[in-house]
Amino acid sequence: MTRLTPASASKFILDNTALMAPPHVPEVLLHLADEAHDLWLRTEEELAEIGLPPPFWAFAWAGGQGLARYVLDHPATVRGKTVLDFASGSGLVAIAAAKAGATKVVAADIDPFCGTAVGLNLEANGVKAEFLGADCIGTDAGWDVVLAGDVFYDKVFADRLMPWFKTLRKRGADIVVGDPGRSYLPRSGLEPLAAYEVPVTRVLEDAEVKRTTVWRLP
Repeated sequence: MTRLTPASASKFILDNTALMAPPHVPEVLLHLADEAHDLWLRTEEELAEIGLPPPFWAFAWAGGQGLARYVLDHPATVRGKTVLDFASGSGLVAIAAAKAGATKVVAADIDPFCGTAVGLNLEANGVKAEFLGADCIGTDAGWDVVLAGDVFYDKVFADRLMPWFKTLRKRGADIVVGDPGRSYLPRSGLEPLAAYEVPVTRVLEDAEVKRTTVWRLP
């Protein structure tokens, strides 16, 4: 069995996804898994056999959809600014930031296969962004805005995020988060900016709509 690498993954992504617009962000096209593809039904063990980590890049998660919607509806959030899309996944939020007029966009994710997916999605939308395939928690490259969609799903991860976000905020960066009520969203220290009813995939979310809130660090 041939194992995938990020460099060889383009054909796999194209064969196992369809180019479509997420329901809450019709301005953006993404290569997403849908009912016609069995990618979302494969177990982690099956994917590991071909060298593929869980393909979070193949789905438009509710937090990212809500955050991308907010950015497109409020382009002043990013216009003329340097933007980090943290835990980028498909690159949905990075693409929204680029479309909204950000000067520079960095899409960061520790999964190297996201780099391949993000590249294909950038091309489909005719916009540019850099991909950073590294754990950037604790770093600071001087971003004006940090966007983070759906990042509070794991306690250890969440516990690492908030001190970093607070440090970036203290030196002047805007921190904007999209979250559909994940378990480890902080109960304090965030201000709501907007809320959306985001259509999602029942197989993934055990719901058809997730109420998603966009927050900022004050």
